[in-house]
Amino acid sequence: MDGTDRHVHVDARMLRDGPAVRGMPAATFGLVGDAPSTVTTGCGQRVPYAMTSRRPESVTCLPCREHAAAEHLRQAERLERLAGSPGTTVPEEQVRRAADRLRDLARRFADG
Repeated sequence: MDGTDRHVHVDARMLRDGPAVRGMPAATFGLVGDAPSTVTTGCGQRVPYAMTSRRPESVTCLPCREHAAAEHLRQAERLERLAGSPGTTVPEEQVRRAADRLRDLARRFADG
């Protein structure tokens, strides 16, 4: 990043690498990992982690908003497919609520 980009982006891996994922080792083993200093964004740039947000209302980069909306919809579909799989122990209603929350986030990113 050359310092001229003032947009707030979204981390391309926001659904796979987030504070909750980094917090698991802390809760389990007492190990605290640092947040990355830079991340690859939904639009393909590499920016400081501080220039990203998980909140749709804060993201100002249109390609990042589109990426986040698509990722949230994709994750909602994955969840619903898993809910119908044999051996799934999570109640279907709980999966449906989680998928609905992901779809709501996708809508908020898309409406930007």
